[in-house]
Amino acid sequence: MSSTPPLPGAPRPAAVVNADIRALMMRSGGRLRAEDRPVYERLVAEWTVACARERALGDVVTAA
Repeated sequence: MSSTPPLPGAPRPAAVVNADIRALMMRSGGRLRAEDRPVYERLVAEWTVACARERALGDVVTAA
């Protein structure tokens, strides 16, 4: 995951959050452990907000 915590009030781009989700899934081998679930859920919630914000700004990049 990203080693730099986001600044308060400075949302991270959806692509950065998506990279963190992918890294978490790769580390877990595709099966989340109980301790990874809250991290995953927080990242998905952050990604959802970031996508909505970028969509509203017209700054959406198609995910791979």
